[in-house]
Amino acid sequence: MNLIYAQDASQTGSGIFAFLPILLIGAVFYFLILRPQSKQRKLHESALKNLKKGDKIITRGGIYGNIINFQGKENSKVTIDTGSGIKLSIARSYIVGLANNTDNE
Repeated sequence: MNLIYAQDASQTGSGIFAFLPILLIGAVFYFLILRPQSKQRKLHESALKNLKKGDKIITRGGIYGNIINFQGKENSKVTIDTGSGIKLSIARSYIVGLANNTDNE
C-alpha cells in the first residue's frame, strides 16, 4: 500500500509548472503575431497622418493617384486625380500607402 501512495504524491505537479506551457505559448503568440502587427499598424497610421497634397498614393482597390484635396471632418475624405482629369473621392482609411514614382506612369 505504501508504494501506491508514493506514486500519487510524485505525480502531482506544482501550480506554476502546470501553467508554464500555456504561458510559453502566450509569450510566443505575443512576440510572433501581436507585436509585429501592432508595429505595422502604427507605421500605417503615421503614414496616413503625414499625407499631403501632391503625394502619389495607392488605394486598397489598386487605384493609383495624386492627392488633390482633403475634405471632411479631420480630413477623413481625400480627393485624388487618377489621370486624364478623373477625380475620385475616397476615405483616407482606404489608402494603402505611398506609390513609387515608376508605378504611376
